[in-house]
Amino acid sequence: MNFFRDTGLLLLFSFFTIFHASLDIVYVLAFLTALILCCSDYFLELDKLLLPVLILYLFVSIQLPVLLCFYPAFAYVLLRHKDFIPAAAGLCLYFWTYGIRETDPYLLCIGIFGFILAFLLQRSTGIYEQLDTLFKRTRDDSTELNILLTEKNHALLEKQDYEIYAATLRERNRIAREIHDNVGHLLSRSILMVGALRAVNKESALSEPLETLDSTLNSAMDTIRNSVHDLHDEAINLEEAVNSLLTDFNFCTVSFHYDMSREISREIKYSFISITKEALSNIIKHSNATHVNIIMREHPALYQLLIEDNGTAFSNTSSGIGLVNMKERIQSLKGNIQILTDKGFKIFITIPKEI
Repeated sequence: MNFFRDTGLLLLFSFFTIFHASLDIVYVLAFLTALILCCSDYFLELDKLLLPVLILYLFVSIQLPVLLCFYPAFAYVLLRHKDFIPAAAGLCLYFWTYGIRETDPYLLCIGIFGFILAFLLQRSTGIYEQLDTLFKRTRDDSTELNILLTEKNHALLEKQDYEIYAATLRERNRIAREIHDNVGHLLSRSILMVGALRAVNKESALSEPLETLDSTLNSAMDTIRNSVHDLHDEAINLEEAVNSLLTDFNFCTVSFHYDMSREISREIKYSFISITKEALSNIIKHSNATHVNIIMREHPALYQLLIEDNGTAFSNTSSGIGLVNMKERIQSLKGNIQILTDKGFKIFITIPKEI
């Protein structure tokens, strides 16, 4: 908009020449020429055509000097493109026309002042555009930096949450081992000792208390055993467990994509681990695949497991005990399993969350 403001001001200023120029068709043509030139430069960018247009303009101005009345607007266009020498050439022609050939001090002063005004307006607009460009670049860089910082902060928070989650699972495993190794052994020892006392006891008065003690210790042992199993089951990290399986799988390359939340039932965890283990075993036994793709993904209403390879060899394993176990596991979870063998070996499983 600064361009139209400046050129409009220069065209309006050039109308002061009307006091010393006849208002005829040539004068109107001079105005329209300057107007068309300014608009064409803004919308069409006359970089390569500007010099030929200037030469034509100056050549016609020798024959029709009234065209120079609107030269300040043309000079602004030249200064905008940093064409200082052509702009100066046009000013010299203007000076020669109205200072030497026709000797009109009024038009000469109007032209010189108009050229100076065009120079000052272009300089001001150029500085403004540079500052505006710098501001936009700085704003964009700042926005990009803020986005990068936000993403990095989000990644750090996710990593921190995962480390806390992993530490929690490790602590649960440690507690389960401590209970199993220490309290469990002490209870086992106590149960054996009570059993030995019941075997050698000859006092009828002690039989009932020893039997009650034995029952209590066995009940405590069952409770601790269940608690240890629960802690261990909750401490299983599905992603780490599958990665551990893949670490020992050297038959071919594997790509593993995991996109599931941390709150997964232990039934889902054990099923996916068992199925993945069985599928990798079948690939080793029955496939000549060179690559395996495993995807575990959680959707709003279901869990999804995809295991596929690019092998061409196939052995009829539809009745194998491994695949039968897979189907039984998925059926117990009210899920769906599809096994395809037309292009490699492919297992596609979906399990609803409401089981």
